[in-house]
Amino acid sequence: MSASFYIARAILDGFDKHYRLFRETTARAKERFERADWEGGRAAAFARIDMYDQRVREAVEVLAERFPDLGLDDTLWQSIKLSYVGLLHDHKQPECAETFYNSVATRVLDRRYHSNEYIFSRPAVSTEHLDGDEPTYRSYYPAELGDAFRQILLSYDLKSPKFENPFQDLERDVRLMLRAVEEHFPEGWDRQPNFQIQALRSLFFRNKAAYIVGRVLNGNVLIPLMVPILRDEEGRLFVDALLLDKRSIGRVLSLNHVYFMVDMEVPAAYVSFLETVVPQRPRADLYTMVGLQKQGKTLFFRDLQQHLKHSTDTFVLAPGTKGMVMLVFTLPSLPCVFKIIRDWFEPPKDTDRNVVLDRYQLVKHHDRVGRMTDALEFTHVAFPRERFSVEVLEEMERVAPSNVTIEGDRIVLKHIYVERRLVPLDMYIQDANDDELRDVIREYGEAVKDLARANIFPGDLLTKNFGVTRYGRVVFYDYDEICYLTDCRFRSMPKPRDDEEEMANEPWFAVEPNDIFPEQFPMFLFPEGRTREIFLAEHRDLAQARFWIERQAHIREGREEEVFPYGEAHRFANRDHKGG
Repeated sequence: MSASFYIARAILDGFDKHYRLFRETTARAKERFERADWEGGRAAAFARIDMYDQRVREAVEVLAERFPDLGLDDTLWQSIKLSYVGLLHDHKQPECAETFYNSVATRVLDRRYHSNEYIFSRPAVSTEHLDGDEPTYRSYYPAELGDAFRQILLSYDLKSPKFENPFQDLERDVRLMLRAVEEHFPEGWDRQPNFQIQALRSLFFRNKAAYIVGRVLNGNVLIPLMVPILRDEEGRLFVDALLLDKRSIGRVLSLNHVYFMVDMEVPAAYVSFLETVVPQRPRADLYTMVGLQKQGKTLFFRDLQQHLKHSTDTFVLAPGTKGMVMLVFTLPSLPCVFKIIRDWFEPPKDTDRNVVLDRYQLVKHHDRVGRMTDALEFTHVAFPRERFSVEVLEEMERVAPSNVTIEGDRIVLKHIYVERRLVPLDMYIQDANDDELRDVIREYGEAVKDLARANIFPGDLLTKNFGVTRYGRVVFYDYDEICYLTDCRFRSMPKPRDDEEEMANEPWFAVEPNDIFPEQFPMFLFPEGRTREIFLAEHRDLAQARFWIERQAHIREGREEEVFPYGEAHRFANRDHKGG
């Protein structure tokens, strides 16, 4: 065998080890759910994020030890790549293995090879119709819909540590699911000969819920389906809802949450299924959502390169208030924004680059509860210089020159974050009618409360730091002042003792850096008038120190408040138990 074969084999061994450990961690999610090991689930979810980079480092070290001159022989990599492709025949995760190869190769070689013939700039192995040893999903052809729901719920073999029958009341849950179908389709289903329910073989685990993900096929119509399953305080299971509308399912299958734990032998098959459930989501998002964020980054980068090739608009500064910490620009034809950390920060910001990096890592490893955008992080990305407006180029030169290198007709950005583009909340408020204003201010307050339940305080609550999704959901996206709620000290404003203290320009009482006075929120967040009135009517409790102190007490006592990714209206309301 040639040296290129042994090098390719060593790289693939590194990937196979990674995916084996990835699956072991993911497969244990079922046991953690059954035992209500929520802390273990969080630890596993966050540790899994760093697994990939650990395995890449190990693979690079193996190559450096076995082939010390490998980085000096560029021409060898073309034959290494060909050998690697040969090894991927009948592989169950070829697309992820190609991405792993790229990660290793670009660390061994100089980064200028990020888009040439030595790496997989496009996939070499097709994943179309790829499936595992067992089918990715099960199909049910129900003569009676209740029987199908019953079979689906039991097919996952969920257990309860205390009870032989793991469900609280399976028949009640089936009846509630049938009622949800009747409410969603009041005219009923005109069943076609191919009527069937298909459900993915593995459950989707996140936080305290297990989700069944499926679809209903009826003639030429496809209806998405999700079933969240929860545990009560005694350890028995119950169905919390049956989701049949794309909006609710899209909120659950969102990158604004921690990634799902899904045991997948063939991830491409799961992603292909999910594409039919949430067709508006790009494949990059779907891979990221199931914990394969590096594959998501690869697909996003390929999509970006393809988009740049087939478009002509230029990067412009993102609409909204300019950031004091980030330079933010966007391509109007692409639904995302690009963020660069500035070399210097506008007053009164008192932070540094490393703190900003740490806070983005905090968000990556924390439960985002549907209220914080996920960010893709890239290094050394080259763009055509001609695609940047003069305004963006001048702003880069002014505030972030150390992050930008010009190489002929290319601009190389050393470090960049990419996030989904949202409508800045302050801009949305300016154009909103009265109904829209009330709805979005209510959403804003709920977003702040959801973050508080997850032990997150945004730091800067100004509306310019929040965005509005196409469905009207408010999401936080500016992380440079984010902190744990339990690290803050919420205080009521001291009462002045005399006229001199009341008229003082500066605080007459001692204020520590982590002191926060919620009574000041309304006047600082909203101008006097209609917007402030709505905020106080909907969320006056946010302007009281007591609210925040109580949230802190709940967190410290371990009394976690579940944040459901679907609306309360979807939850089965006639049960008499509480989730554990």
